Amino acid sequence: MSGNKKIYFASDAHFGLQGPDESLPREKLFVKWLEKIRNDASEIYLLGDIFDFWFEYRRVVPRGYTRVLGKIAELTDNGIPVHFFTGNHDIWVFDYLPAETGMIIHKGPHIAELHGKKFYMAHGDGLDEDDKGFRIMRRIFTNPILQWLFARLHPNFAIWFGHKWSHRSRYSKELITPFQGEDKEEHMIFANRMLEKQHFDYFVFGHRHIPLDLPLKNQTSRYINLGDWLWHFSYAVFDGNTMEVRKYEPDP
Repeated sequence: MSGNKKIYFASDAHFGLQGPDESLPREKLFVKWLEKIRNDASEIYLLGDIFDFWFEYRRVVPRGYTRVLGKIAELTDNGIPVHFFTGNHDIWVFDYLPAETGMIIHKGPHIAELHGKKFYMAHGDGLDEDDKGFRIMRRIFTNPILQWLFARLHPNFAIWFGHKWSHRSRYSKELITPFQGEDKEEHMIFANRMLEKQHFDYFVFGHRHIPLDLPLKNQTSRYINLGDWLWHFSYAVFDGNTMEVRKYEPDP
């Protein structure tokens, strides 16, 4: 990697969860992190659920988030690519975010070779092939006809309803399932299965809300979970040689 440039990864900020009074301080902290890393960042990957709910009408977008969207636009305007993965909470991204902020949108897994290392990146929802209920729900949410019908609702009601639905998640109740072990963790099972077909150096996911950096069965590849910006304020950084999961500590 030329100079001291690094690649940064974060996910699961869930901005909007618990209302503006609870969400705004986290958003301000996230913006401080973006400002801090801008001087040595070559790329930034945001791996889903940055917003707790997001839906773009053709002429209306959700209220709020001006600080984080403005900072991202500033970064892309200055030539730093910012990748945005749609998660299960902010799946309804259409043309507004890429047009206004310059972000590169990924609506599914993304494979990239970054400075000689092969990365498999995804938000991490729906990897379990046996989770038929989730797969049905995702097909419903991505159905163009149902999206068109939802867009016919008045934004005041639709966005209120979307937040209400989203707030039913276990994260709004501060419930996170502890680490279950390599043979029970959906992401690790998926990664080990993928490694039987082809090699990846790093599997990077969000969704799980626990910062993790663990070896996979081949002992040469690693599973990285980015944690979240609800309680852990964690992220990962790749310097061209090593990948490290860190917690953001703002300057005093």
